[in-house]
Amino acid sequence: MNFPSNLLYTKDHEWVLVEGNTATVGITDFAQGELGDIVFCDINAVGKSFAASEVFGSVEAVKTVSDLFLPIAGTITEVNATLEGKPELVNNDPYNGGWMIKMTVANESELGSLLSSEAYAALVG
Repeated sequence: MNFPSNLLYTKDHEWVLVEGNTATVGITDFAQGELGDIVFCDINAVGKSFAASEVFGSVEAVKTVSDLFLPIAGTITEVNATLEGKPELVNNDPYNGGWMIKMTVANESELGSLLSSEAYAALVG
């Protein structure tokens, strides 16, 4: 499993890359492996604000449909439009081409509740 050290993680298997007041969010390598082949990403949330842990979309895999939880409060500013035609990017490149959303961070203090790569690796074993 690959858990880049420059990212933060949630117990719900999302990753977060924070750059200034913008966060990029996706699902982890572990999550995509557990879901199997992803066939559809349903995220229609641009311009909407969410609290931490609220559902902002879902991913559909061959085996199941799974909700996506916002790691920290904020407003979604962009959805990765490439996933509409190539949802398999979430499987093939979860930390780069398979990112899901970009958002404006509402409360930077919430970042402290996220996990380091080491803590996340210990969580998933």
